[in-house]
Amino acid sequence: MSAPLVSVVVPMYNDRRTVDLCLRSVLAQTHPHIEVIVVDDASTDGCAEIAARHPVQLVRVTENGGPGASRNEGVRRAKGEIVFFLDADLTMHPEAVAEAVALFAEHPEYGAVFGVPDKEPLFPEPLVGQYRILQYHYWRKSAEGEVSGGFYALGAVRRAAFMEAGWFNTALRQTEEIDHAERLAARWPMLLTSRIRGRLSDESRMRPLLRKAFVRSRLRVPFYFDRGRAMQGMETGGRAAASALGGLAVAALPFAAVHPGALLVSAAALGGSVLADLGQYRFVARERGLAFTAFFTGAHLMVNTAVVAGLATGLAQYATSVRFRRMYQPGEALT
Repeated sequence: MSAPLVSVVVPMYNDRRTVDLCLRSVLAQTHPHIEVIVVDDASTDGCAEIAARHPVQLVRVTENGGPGASRNEGVRRAKGEIVFFLDADLTMHPEAVAEAVALFAEHPEYGAVFGVPDKEPLFPEPLVGQYRILQYHYWRKSAEGEVSGGFYALGAVRRAAFMEAGWFNTALRQTEEIDHAERLAARWPMLLTSRIRGRLSDESRMRPLLRKAFVRSRLRVPFYFDRGRAMQGMETGGRAAASALGGLAVAALPFAAVHPGALLVSAAALGGSVLADLGQYRFVARERGLAFTAFFTGAHLMVNTAVVAGLATGLAQYATSVRFRRMYQPGEALT
């Protein structure tokens, strides 16, 4: 039986720093039958010219449409029965595509198989970047198994399953993945597995990271109300409690000057936040030692606070905006 054609779709927006390494990793795959489709989402940093040096099909759009629109465009041009999505700020290990093909052969019931980025970053990173990569790796590694959330930055989908689920909603710029994965998971089981591996370059500054956490948390509120549950896999009850307690720890601090008991409340909430996701902190301590774990704890406390603030803002917006409440409901944008 001949190897199936795999269409590797790489959405790209201002990824000059990483796209060369990304495409080199794609072209070094051990699977013998791939095509590579790079969709440049109106970049302004010259990354399209770098991509054009490689033997890929380069699609350049003139108006920025977001990652969902770029992935849709890649799928429209794809000829393979399997579509492997890879964000341009990642590289994948040489056997990643072959492992995805093998998993689909072993489990014909799966509609998608998503990978786990390494605990080592793609580039040397400052402390915030190191925190982000370790946290990203641990949450995905600890969630291995069947999931309802999709990780389209590094993962493969059967074309038939994708078409059943429908296109990415191009109106969603930050949460298009959870929307599409929920529709796909309703029809096909999905697997998160470290058999598919890669390396990631992510946010390395705190302010953009906090802004991303806030926005994504806010935009998840109508999703949770529509579905009636969190995503299976990473979004555990313990992590929800950790976020809530982290937010309480920060919220109590300003009152310490008025009432000393507030400091005790803050300390207790911080301890509870760590205990609620204790496996993560043990992992970090084993990998990097206690000094970095202290930094990691502070950084994660700030991210959890941003998550709680986003949820609170989202709840207020859900109560006052019909448009916000309906953002995940199918409509004309779902094309």
